[in-house]
Amino acid sequence: MVWGSVVLWAQLRIGDTDPQADVLAALQPLLPALRKRCPRARIFVRGDSGLCRDEGMNFCASQDPVEYVLGLAKHSVLVERVQRPWDAAAAKRCLCGLSSAREFTQFEYQTHKSWSRSRRGVAKAETLAQGNNPRFVVTSLPAAGFKEQEKSADRFAPQRLYEQVYGERGNRENVLKQQVLGLPADRLSPHYLASNQLRLGWATLAYLLLERLPTLTLGGTELAHATAGTIRLKLLKVAAAVTVRVRRVYGQLCSAFPLQSVFRTCPERWMNRPLGSG
Repeated sequence: MVWGSVVLWAQLRIGDTDPQADVLAALQPLLPALRKRCPRARIFVRGDSGLCRDEGMNFCASQDPVEYVLGLAKHSVLVERVQRPWDAAAAKRCLCGLSSAREFTQFEYQTHKSWSRSRRGVAKAETLAQGNNPRFVVTSLPAAGFKEQEKSADRFAPQRLYEQVYGERGNRENVLKQQVLGLPADRLSPHYLASNQLRLGWATLAYLLLERLPTLTLGGTELAHATAGTIRLKLLKVAAAVTVRVRRVYGQLCSAFPLQSVFRTCPERWMNRPLGSG
């Protein structure tokens, strides 16, 4: 689980367990901690269709103010709901000569048995050269937005909700990619689950340390917006000659090292930062 660019929860799952049960078990201790740290924050839970079940949505509703935007698996009933927007998107694509076109709509939806009440659904009706591409989400967010926080009446209109609120999941997944690609969080070769969980915890801790470097020490440098893998490669994995003397340890870098100024700036800022910052 990710909050912005900060990893809150990293857990290996057993393949024969319910994914929603694991998520709810993680949310129960996380939500009170988040409220204590950010008492005025409005919490959004984003997830795929595996979490779009009555138990999870009712849990979020009971943890006011926790809103949810969850993927909704498509089926024939939902596809019928977007037939008119699909026709409009197809006409737009044909008349304007576009490679793709999309329309958005919203509706009230409730399953026959599994949901206890109806909820707001939002659909993206997209048509491509390869065919139609429908996507659906279900949300607790109202269509008119929160008037006390924003005057715009369409803050949570269908298009903005899908593209900006739900689509933000893509940026959160980039955090997971940083751990896998930049820090080998997927190197889980031991036979026992507990050993692999420990390795995942180490990789997560390494990411959290590297995630704070741009904020605390690399602001204004060329690595100010670097990923964890880039920082590890260009700032930490640097060849140097280390000489140990009685009173000092000398580290000598190559004179051709291109990031010498950044390498010097980082420890200087770290030592001069206010106590307790970050």
